[in-house]
Amino acid sequence: MAKENKTPKEPGRWGQIFRLFRETIKVDKTALLLVIVAVVLSLGVGTLLILTSLNNLILSIIYGVLSVTAAMMIGLLILSRRAERVAYSRIEGQPGAVGAVVTSAVRRGWRTSEVPVAVNPRTRDAIYRCVGSAGVVLIAEGSRNGSKTILDEEVRKLKRAVPGVSIHVFYVTGDESGTPLAKLGREITGLKRTLNRNEVSLVNARLQAMGTKLPIPKGIDPKRIRPVRR
Repeated sequence: MAKENKTPKEPGRWGQIFRLFRETIKVDKTALLLVIVAVVLSLGVGTLLILTSLNNLILSIIYGVLSVTAAMMIGLLILSRRAERVAYSRIEGQPGAVGAVVTSAVRRGWRTSEVPVAVNPRTRDAIYRCVGSAGVVLIAEGSRNGSKTILDEEVRKLKRAVPGVSIHVFYVTGDESGTPLAKLGREITGLKRTLNRNEVSLVNARLQAMGTKLPIPKGIDPKRIRPVRR
């Protein structure tokens, strides 16, 4: 009787964490050191607290549990941040990278899309748009010179379509002159709020009515980018 082919079992939560850790330290050699230092410091503080409460068994147990829990949480937080940085470094500079980031890292009430609103057909520089509580954000992907013309045109369109709404511009150029891809999400969500939820919906509806027929630029599948949530 022929044996049935068994589907490979998916790794559990700890297996996924271990795989993430292993892949991260291959690229980021300092990640292991940072995790070890954080865990040792947390356990060290817990040990000191336990030593100061040896006459109270219950309190000592509580300190022990809290120190181990804190060590694990801090270690995982550091690992997630370093893994996120590694993921961004792998796609930075590739067409569609900005679209992948804004759809996965910019949430909290923001309207985003992996589809650019404008593309320079000659240089493949692209402009992406986000709508949220801070107004409208335009992100230029590529060189400043190649994206300046289409970016200026998008700004003019926004001023006509949604006058009075704040417009913010970011450049993701892959060099020191632009915003690093790893910081783009935090930069956008950290902008000052100027619109409430209803106003965001109205502005987004107005801009969606403008429409776009541009395809997603080849290079990156945004669904494959999954930065670890904080």
